[in-house]
Amino acid sequence: MRCYCLLGICLLVLHSSVWAQVPEITERKVSEVTETEDPYLWLEDVTAEKSLEWVRARNEKTQTHLEARPEFADLNRDLLAILDSDERIPFVSKAGEYYYNFWRDKDHTRGIWRRTTLAEYRKASPAWELVLDLDALAEQEDENWVWDGAQILRPDLDLALIDLSRGGADASVTREFDLSKKSFVSDGFSRPEAKGGMDWIDRDTVFVFTDFGSGSMTSSGYPRIVKRWERGTPLDAASVVYEGTDADMYISASHDDSPGYERDFVSRTIAFYNNELYLRSDSGELTKVDAPNSASKSVHHQYLLLELRDAWTVNGQEFVPGSLLLTSFDDFMAGQREFEVLFEPTDNSSLASFSATRDFLVLNVLEDVKNRLYVMKPTAAGWQKSALRGAPQIGTVGVSAVDSDHSNAYWMTSSDYLTPTTLYYGELGEEPEQLKQLTPQFDATGLQVSQHFATSRDGTQVPYFMVSKENLERNGSQPTLLYGYGGFEISLTPGYNASVGRAWTTQGGVYVVANIRGGGEYGPRWHQAALKKNRLRAYEDFAAVAEDLIQQKITSTQHLGIQGGSNGGLLVGNMIALYPELFSAAVCQVPLLDMKRYHLLLAGASWMAEYGNPDADGEWDFIKTYSPYQNVDADTEYPAVLFTTSTRDDRVHPGHARKMMARMESQGHDVSYYENIEGGHGGAANNKQRAYMQSLAYTFLRERLFQE
Repeated sequence: MRCYCLLGICLLVLHSSVWAQVPEITERKVSEVTETEDPYLWLEDVTAEKSLEWVRARNEKTQTHLEARPEFADLNRDLLAILDSDERIPFVSKAGEYYYNFWRDKDHTRGIWRRTTLAEYRKASPAWELVLDLDALAEQEDENWVWDGAQILRPDLDLALIDLSRGGADASVTREFDLSKKSFVSDGFSRPEAKGGMDWIDRDTVFVFTDFGSGSMTSSGYPRIVKRWERGTPLDAASVVYEGTDADMYISASHDDSPGYERDFVSRTIAFYNNELYLRSDSGELTKVDAPNSASKSVHHQYLLLELRDAWTVNGQEFVPGSLLLTSFDDFMAGQREFEVLFEPTDNSSLASFSATRDFLVLNVLEDVKNRLYVMKPTAAGWQKSALRGAPQIGTVGVSAVDSDHSNAYWMTSSDYLTPTTLYYGELGEEPEQLKQLTPQFDATGLQVSQHFATSRDGTQVPYFMVSKENLERNGSQPTLLYGYGGFEISLTPGYNASVGRAWTTQGGVYVVANIRGGGEYGPRWHQAALKKNRLRAYEDFAAVAEDLIQQKITSTQHLGIQGGSNGGLLVGNMIALYPELFSAAVCQVPLLDMKRYHLLLAGASWMAEYGNPDADGEWDFIKTYSPYQNVDADTEYPAVLFTTSTRDDRVHPGHARKMMARMESQGHDVSYYENIEGGHGGAANNKQRAYMQSLAYTFLRERLFQE
């Protein structure tokens, strides 16, 4: 089964791109600045020697200071041991009789792709068959390859398309791999480095969407053209399937290889939550799936499923935002508009996801940010709903099909902040069996998880989770780390995080996760409440949680710190600029910060549906209220800040963190900086780098927040 869900692209999870191409400017725009207006503009030149000298100088200062702290060495060692541990669950995906897994540990820093059988996988220590050793490949080719996924050809299952990136960047290469010979096909399909991808049509044909040369990428830096490429022909001879516009975000195509339901699709992503899906005939004709652009469109076997983000009236019936609708795909394409409502949200519930098996659908519903799983069974009287047998009632629970074309088997995972992740294997209608559980990686004795609600400025109740000691003393002195994201309809649900446990909660710190607007905890309405001109609501929510922690005497300004990355880095930047009196320390990771120019840098243009366009009439008037780079000044006392980013991040431009650091440093504020030379948008390319950057962040926070 293939599920074509075009809006499952969350911030900063899009697959690919090169540097954003700036449209020709005919008149001066807000974002067109000079070095007089922005004296740190030169830091946007990522690899210029002057920029890198600036980076090295600040890296050295930060490293020298934090590495000298007495807790740093032990923390770094322990975090690396957690990341390299063999005790982790090796999650797998099924292809034929094999179950594939990609694995990193201390002996395989770049990782290995391996496979086993279900009988072996059930064992505590499965026997694995090595398919590809990425460390050996990197050494052989003298490249810092980072795994970016694989797609196995069905039904033959003897070939794969493997994506690799240099240093963890979004830009990647695709190579054809022979699974029987366990080697790359010397004259096989090979896509040069760019943002984009490929998809099997059959063993001799693929869809390819990538950088084909001048004008072939969108202004967001993603593919504008998709082509059909036949084996044995040069890439430039591939035939055009569809061309989008420069203003689109991402163009791609895919092949549904479900037996009996083979279809080709072309997707046009105009912006986040604005997409078009087309069915492609054998002759190349495209027919639009005529559902709202804001709806997420999924096709499974004979069904079309629509997740609505806006109200939709059709055939005289109105469906509310957040609903999941189902109908016959063929009937819909023939003009029929009769739907069955599989889910409709309530004030405290939203659809987190759904998964299709051969005969059923499983709905994953968030009820006040707690997962509940329901099985939907088709009957002559319509779809019947029942609770999934054996599903845990606490923590974050996820479910996915093992092989949606051939069975009703499913994987289920559960975890919370203190309970290690558990993997179950089950058949719908039967009790699931616990297959594996992560060995506890920190001592959770004496710790507890609780959920609370803070009241935001407009009266909205904002949920948050807190991990703390049992019988916590409310004296306002608890070192507290507040984390958030608040964007792109991404929900933050409880999950086991051994690094937080080892570095923070077991050391006496309180850990808090805020479910602020902009996220998806209560569906589309929660996200849409903080879009564009309403963006400040997300920051008001976060401030409300901070104020509640202080009012409840959990902590105080002196002991309260914040952390966030990417869009969460923008959140942290705004809390620094707008609410400096609430915090003493902030870790701002791979952030957006200069909202005047964000849409001109790398993939920034793809996020204008979220934040707005600084160059559109009147939009800079509200965007400037949440552009931290323009809102810091020398006369305000700010919390101490650690900025971290990656030179090779080709999604969020490292110039954001560089320029903010430079401006605040020049204003005399307490700021630190570390930029990893590799690592892409995740900030690190391997476990050693990841452990090191985590150690810098937690050491910085402990130094600032554990003070008397």
